[in-house]
Amino acid sequence: MRLNTTPRTGVSDPVLQRELREHADQVNRLSEGRISAKYNAVPSAPTAGTYMQGDFVANSTPTELGAVGSKYVIEGWVCVVSGSPGTFVQKRFLTGN
Repeated sequence: MRLNTTPRTGVSDPVLQRELREHADQVNRLSEGRISAKYNAVPSAPTAGTYMQGDFVANSTPTELGAVGSKYVIEGWVCVVSGSPGTFVQKRFLTGN
Protein backbone atom coordinates (compact mmCIF):
# COMPACT_ATOMS: atom_id res chain seq x y z
CA MET A 1 0.00 0.00 0.00
CA ARG A 2 1.42 3.37 -1.02
CA LEU A 3 1.07 6.52 1.07
CA ASN A 4 -0.94 9.36 -0.43
CA THR A 5 1.43 12.17 -1.46
CA THR A 6 -1.33 14.80 -1.47
CA PRO A 7 -1.67 15.98 2.15
CA ARG A 8 -5.22 16.49 3.40
CA THR A 9 -4.16 18.35 6.53
CA GLY A 10 -2.49 21.69 7.05
CA VAL A 11 -3.97 23.01 3.81
CA SER A 12 -3.24 26.58 4.89
CA ASP A 13 0.39 25.77 5.69
CA PRO A 14 2.45 25.23 2.51
CA VAL A 15 5.58 24.29 4.49
CA LEU A 16 3.72 21.53 6.35
CA GLN A 17 2.20 20.30 3.08
CA ARG A 18 5.65 20.12 1.46
CA GLU A 19 7.09 18.24 4.46
CA LEU A 20 4.24 15.73 4.50
CA ARG A 21 4.48 15.20 0.73
CA GLU A 22 8.26 14.67 0.91
CA HIS A 23 7.94 12.22 3.82
CA ALA A 24 5.24 10.20 2.05
CA ASP A 25 7.31 10.12 -1.13
CA GLN A 26 10.39 8.96 0.76
CA VAL A 27 8.49 6.16 2.56
CA ASN A 28 7.06 5.02 -0.77
CA ARG A 29 10.51 4.96 -2.39
CA LEU A 30 12.04 3.10 0.54
CA SER A 31 9.28 0.49 0.50
CA GLU A 32 10.06 -0.09 -3.19
CA GLY A 33 13.75 -0.59 -2.39
CA ARG A 34 14.83 2.53 -4.25
CA ILE A 35 18.02 4.15 -3.00
CA SER A 36 16.79 7.46 -4.41
CA ALA A 37 14.78 7.89 -1.23
CA LYS A 38 17.62 10.04 0.10
CA TYR A 39 16.04 13.41 0.49
CA ASN A 40 19.24 15.42 0.72
CA ALA A 41 21.01 14.24 -2.42
CA VAL A 42 22.42 17.08 -4.54
CA PRO A 43 24.76 17.25 -7.56
CA SER A 44 27.48 19.35 -5.82
CA ALA A 45 28.60 20.48 -2.37
CA PRO A 46 26.12 22.88 -0.74
CA THR A 47 26.68 26.60 -1.25
CA ALA A 48 23.73 27.79 0.84
CA GLY A 49 22.00 26.81 4.06
CA THR A 50 23.29 26.15 7.56
CA TYR A 51 25.20 22.96 8.30
CA MET A 52 26.88 21.49 11.35
CA GLN A 53 30.22 19.72 11.48
CA GLY A 54 29.61 16.05 10.61
CA ASP A 55 26.57 16.64 8.38
CA PHE A 56 26.63 14.48 5.24
CA VAL A 57 25.07 15.41 1.91
CA ALA A 58 24.78 12.62 -0.68
CA ASN A 59 25.79 13.03 -4.33
CA SER A 60 22.73 12.72 -6.59
CA THR A 61 24.87 12.29 -9.73
CA PRO A 62 27.72 9.89 -8.89
CA THR A 63 30.09 9.10 -11.75
CA GLU A 64 33.49 7.49 -11.99
CA LEU A 65 36.27 10.09 -12.13
CA GLY A 66 40.08 10.14 -12.21
CA ALA A 67 42.83 8.49 -14.21
CA VAL A 68 43.11 4.79 -15.04
CA GLY A 69 44.38 2.92 -12.00
CA SER A 70 43.15 5.53 -9.53
CA LYS A 71 39.50 6.08 -10.45
CA TYR A 72 37.03 7.08 -7.76
CA VAL A 73 33.40 8.06 -7.15
CA ILE A 74 32.32 11.00 -5.01
CA GLU A 75 29.73 9.51 -2.65
CA GLY A 76 28.91 12.94 -1.23
CA TRP A 77 30.29 15.74 0.93
CA VAL A 78 30.96 15.96 4.67
CA CYS A 79 30.79 19.25 6.56
CA VAL A 80 34.08 19.71 8.45
CA VAL A 81 33.46 23.26 9.73
CA SER A 82 29.98 24.36 10.86
CA GLY A 83 28.51 27.45 9.22
CA SER A 84 26.37 28.90 6.49
CA PRO A 85 26.97 26.94 4.32
CA GLY A 86 29.87 25.40 6.23
CA THR A 87 33.06 23.90 4.79
CA PHE A 88 32.62 20.65 2.89
CA VAL A 89 35.08 18.01 1.72
CA GLN A 90 34.45 15.22 -0.75
CA LYS A 91 33.78 11.71 0.53
CA ARG A 92 35.36 9.54 -2.15
CA PHE A 93 35.78 5.84 -2.62
CA LEU A 94 38.14 4.09 -5.01
CA THR A 95 36.65 1.85 -7.68
CA GLY A 96 39.78 -0.17 -8.44
CA ASN A 97 39.69 0.78 -12.12
